[in-house]
Amino acid sequence: MIEKIESPELFNDWEKRDLFSVRILALLKSYGCKYQFATFYRQIIDGKVTAVISRLDRDVTLSVTDGFDNEELVRFFCVVGYSSILSNDKFFISPRFEEGLVMACDIKKEPALGCATVDEFPKLMDLFNFVDYDEQDFKAWYVDISHRVRHNTAKAYTLNVDNTTVSSGILSSVIDGYSVLTAVRTENEFRKMGYGSVLVSYICSDVKGRVYIMVDSEKNINFYSRLGFTENEKWRMYR
Repeated sequence: MIEKIESPELFNDWEKRDLFSVRILALLKSYGCKYQFATFYRQIIDGKVTAVISRLDRDVTLSVTDGFDNEELVRFFCVVGYSSILSNDKFFISPRFEEGLVMACDIKKEPALGCATVDEFPKLMDLFNFVDYDEQDFKAWYVDISHRVRHNTAKAYTLNVDNTTVSSGILSSVIDGYSVLTAVRTENEFRKMGYGSVLVSYICSDVKGRVYIMVDSEKNINFYSRLGFTENEKWRMYR
């Protein structure tokens, strides 16, 4: 059975804190259950919650545990519709998907900043322009990320040298000491100078628990491995 969540307390029994759960629970904390554009569901089998789901507009995040019913979830998504589904590789809905690694870091080692400084409250318009989101509407992005920041479920960072932003990172989902790192970027002319490594290490040391990140290339895997991230599981994006 899949039921819509009308109260955040109905997720209290969900103890899993993988990347997908962190995204779902942080979204739930940010918006609650009162908005039509952010909806939440859970799958129950024999009295046990086997999957939790968030649907932000038409973008779905799914976290599953042992014993989940794949076919029931497929039927559900076909009925409610979706633009994308992000899950691990245990769930299958279509042979067309993007795939990569989820990596995780528990290491807390604050780096030496040298002449650089970290801005933990950057101007969001400047950050949006720096990250250069492909085809992302600024207004929608700004409303969402600023709302999350106000509810302590997101945090943005930039690394600056001589008042110039050289690197960025966003904890886009933060909940229960777990977080998801996104929007990691270093300006081209400052790459291979250690700035990206410094900022990521700073971010990991700034939060109390595990930091997750989704990577999709061997180059990125090597970069994050050097910073103490380890392979956790696979992510899949169905569109």
